Amino acid sequence: MKKIPLMMSGVILVGHGGPEMLNFRDDLRTPEPRAGEVLIKVNAAGVNNTDINTRTGWYSKSNTGAEGSSWSGDALNFPRIQGIDACGEIVGVGVGCDSRRIGERVLVEPCLHESAGKKLLQPWFLGSECDGAFAEYLTVSSCHAHEISSDLSDIELASFPCSYSTAENMLTRCNVGIGDRVLITGASGGVGSAAVQLAKRRGAIVYAVTSETKLSQLLEIGADQSFDRNSDILESLGKDSMDVIIDLVAGSKWPNILETLCHHGRNAVSGAVAGPHVELDVRTLYLKDLNFFGCTALDKGIFKNLISHIEGKSIGPLVAETYPLREIATAQESFKRKKHIGKIVLNVSNF
Repeated sequence: MKKIPLMMSGVILVGHGGPEMLNFRDDLRTPEPRAGEVLIKVNAAGVNNTDINTRTGWYSKSNTGAEGSSWSGDALNFPRIQGIDACGEIVGVGVGCDSRRIGERVLVEPCLHESAGKKLLQPWFLGSECDGAFAEYLTVSSCHAHEISSDLSDIELASFPCSYSTAENMLTRCNVGIGDRVLITGASGGVGSAAVQLAKRRGAIVYAVTSETKLSQLLEIGADQSFDRNSDILESLGKDSMDVIIDLVAGSKWPNILETLCHHGRNAVSGAVAGPHVELDVRTLYLKDLNFFGCTALDKGIFKNLISHIEGKSIGPLVAETYPLREIATAQESFKRKKHIGKIVLNVSNF
């Protein structure tokens, strides 16, 4: 094992609330890999909705925002190092891991099914149920550190893990294939823009919903048509016109958009940026024989497939902005303004 410093720099979340709950520190204890784990020197980390949702306690259904505030539904333990996207290098291994892995460039699978060599009863998520990428080092079970061979930069690679694996998981659940008509809401965000690329890779016809200022940019990354989110999508497309909806928005327009699904249509959801509460006429669900998929935990093989797509250059990175790690609050505020397409990434090797 390489000589590793006892202390490291990183950002800790000290409680639920605003950006003031994020503290940059240079006196954090460097983690040590347990049995079955590898130690990773983090070089870059992506910014995601989930980081902000976890910080604010959005996942909690209670009024306090405390209970059920992590992905698993349990209360979050503080302090916590967040960060679900990680690109870096393996610099150490725990008992039972092959020391030849030291030096590998890796992306970390964000959905964890194993910890310290033991299977988990339910999935954990990097930076939620365990410490993540907003620090110089992290540990993770060896099986979740995927070697990657690519000429892309660490910043570019860090844009992939959470957003692209989420999008690929949704498309896989819906069995999207050649000729499928796919409507993607929130198409300019990290998951949405990834879904546009990945759906086109599968041979689908892609209809993207975004803000008026981003319509042409969605066409540039592969969408066949793009629509202003403030327009009447049902009127534009017509009833029974879509085979699949990849929904990241929900909110008040959800019933209207749902009417675009054809009989035996498939609807996958993995976000609710416009609001988690929707109205559903159950007759629409059963009379059309619709299939609904809630997508959080990754299905087996999804992340390996993503690695192969990156290495094969069939998809590319969309990095909108970069910030040094200590400017995480500024990066998250920029993220919340939603003026960008793709991902915002933190440089963890340059504070």
